[in-house]
Amino acid sequence: MHCQLCHTSSLPSAGTVRNQTGLSRRLMLLAALFGVAGIGHFVKPEPFERIVPDWIPQARLMVYMSGVAELAGAIGLLVPSLRKAAGWGLIALLIAVFPANINMLQLARAENADAWYQAALWIRLPLQPLLVWLIWSAAIRQRHMQH
Repeated sequence: MHCQLCHTSSLPSAGTVRNQTGLSRRLMLLAALFGVAGIGHFVKPEPFERIVPDWIPQARLMVYMSGVAELAGAIGLLVPSLRKAAGWGLIALLIAVFPANINMLQLARAENADAWYQAALWIRLPLQPLLVWLIWSAAIRQRHMQH
């Protein structure tokens, strides 16, 4: 007896589960992450402003600009025609704000912040490349359908 269901190519593979609009869970999660972070830059800009390195001028403006970039990227991830450009933009943004992540850790160490907080900041640094990979794999990488 031959099982047709076992040989169908219409079943989603692991990691590509999509909702009715065709968006993967990964894209929705990334859009939510960057959307919430982008809003945070406007609702409470002070913590973001504090971690902008001293050598970068106009910290508040940089915080607002990065917030706009995060919001634009979040929206772009949800629009198929903008997805790839949004992905590249978010990757560029993550690279651009990496000095602020390092500065945040340096400030925490200088202020003898709680050890758990410092550990979380250390862990955050290598998570940035993982986030870059998630964006690349969800928004940029070309998937070839196999028949």
